[in-house]
Amino acid sequence: MRILHTSDWHLGRTLEGRSRLEEQVMFINELCGIVEDEAVDLVLIAGDVFDTVNPPAMAEELFYDALNRLSDGGKRAIVAIAGNHDNPERLCAASPLAERNGITLYGLPKEVLRPSSSLLIHPNQGKVSRVAAGQGWAELHIPSCPDPAIVAMLPYPSESRLNEVLSQSLDEEILREEYSKRVQQLFSSFGQHFRSDAVNIGLSHLFVRGGMESESERPIQLGSAPTVEVNAMPTGAQYIALGHLHRAQTVKGAAVPTRYSGSPLAYSFSETGYAKSVVLVEAFPGQAITTREIFLRAGYPLVKWKATEGLTQVQRWINEGKDLNAWIDLEIFVTSAIQSQDIHNLRRQREHLINIRPIFPETEKIVAEARSKLPIDELFRKFYQDRTGGADPDQELVSMFLSLIDPDKDETVSISQRQIIGDEEAETA
Repeated sequence: MRILHTSDWHLGRTLEGRSRLEEQVMFINELCGIVEDEAVDLVLIAGDVFDTVNPPAMAEELFYDALNRLSDGGKRAIVAIAGNHDNPERLCAASPLAERNGITLYGLPKEVLRPSSSLLIHPNQGKVSRVAAGQGWAELHIPSCPDPAIVAMLPYPSESRLNEVLSQSLDEEILREEYSKRVQQLFSSFGQHFRSDAVNIGLSHLFVRGGMESESERPIQLGSAPTVEVNAMPTGAQYIALGHLHRAQTVKGAAVPTRYSGSPLAYSFSETGYAKSVVLVEAFPGQAITTREIFLRAGYPLVKWKATEGLTQVQRWINEGKDLNAWIDLEIFVTSAIQSQDIHNLRRQREHLINIRPIFPETEKIVAEARSKLPIDELFRKFYQDRTGGADPDQELVSMFLSLIDPDKDETVSISQRQIIGDEEAETA
């Protein structure tokens, strides 16, 4: 069975008010080409199909068109779950129609799925069907595969969507522990339906502790969900497909192969330089799976310009056609305020110029001197906690980070003695 894992489409999302619909159409076209070229049997969409609970009509139209093309008239199975940005009821509103084309839409963690209606689909009709189903799971018959797929599904499991109060305590550590236990219980219950003669898959939209975030992951759901421990994942699955984090990554320490596919487009300048991809999984019952990352070409890159020579340097880059098909975040070094006419002229010449931020070197020097009072190891610990949902780096990791900056200096040396490395190098450390 060939499975394609994707997530976090965020259809309808903009970049500082600029539409990304053209790029999202490009992605859908590329995705449809991939599933055809790779002879994919099952497509998994791990949440955040839309960017808001009330998406624009064009975003919904694009989603339904994508489902129709991907399903190929019901010959290819599709399973899509709700993420924290999706309205679960709205996502699943078309379920009766979707079911006729082998598409399973699943919105709430406690929703009970039912087998395909015998009046609509039979396994011998050459279409995908749900031959068995219940709360959080479905067994799919796929005409192109000799073996069934059993998918354990957990849409974004916030307390509000679970309709549960998991702890009376306000202590963050206790809340995280109780939440993680509840996720583990749910997945364990759903995973009881896994069988040795089937391909067994886990699918969810959540934040596994230790994952690397980016600034484009905005919390939106009231009654939010904290991070979960890696041991909360279903151990009986052959592969676990996750959504929520926009950087493609493997979950370290998981008992079975567990991955975030990441978003198909870069949705903030914190993702500058990230490679975007989908994951192709090849699976047989009772055997270890193989995975292959397929990199995407759709969409415009996000780049950062740092014009240390001022306006003349920016104008020169524009005249040269630098990064012609890219969204641009501009930092421009100046000694006085930029005139509004200059900003207007720059944007008129390059419509994808998103941010223009003046940098005053003297002000930057004052800020750097103020920060120099904090030890660099303390700054690294705060940075690590922010990026991993509250996890504390162990001393070995802190020492490694400090040694990368300057192996000959003491660990407590301050920023005034050296400049802190950038986000990407810190994350690598």
